[in-house]
Amino acid sequence: QVQLVESGGGLVQAGGSLRLSCAASGRTFSSYAMGWFRQAPGKEREFVAAISWSGGSTYYADSVKGRFTISRDNAKNTVYLQMNSLKPEDTAVYYCAPAQAMGVMTGPETDEYDYWGQGTQVTVSS
Repeated sequence: QVQLVESGGGLVQAGGSLRLSCAASGRTFSSYAMGWFRQAPGKEREFVAAISWSGGSTYYADSVKGRFTISRDNAKNTVYLQMNSLKPEDTAVYYCAPAQAMGVMTGPETDEYDYWGQGTQVTVSS
């Protein structure tokens, strides 16, 4: 059973920073790409960023490119999302998810991922 626990969310002013963490268990973490998604009230879940199993490749949504950085520590089974220059439109619940397939890089489609954590709330005030 795969378990994902996101943490690090909170309330921050526009222009501030947060670092999200996602601790994974129940799967060989280092063999799977990981993604971050977010969902604002009344909106569909949207892709934020993905990272390959090795950490050598990353992929970002245009809306966060240059502001957010995804990284991972396979020794700790943890993936991170460093969020800088936050904007009110970044307000959402943030989720991490592992790829369905081992060893392949993932993109923005939710059906490329198969488990979801409970999410962590990020609120950016103007």
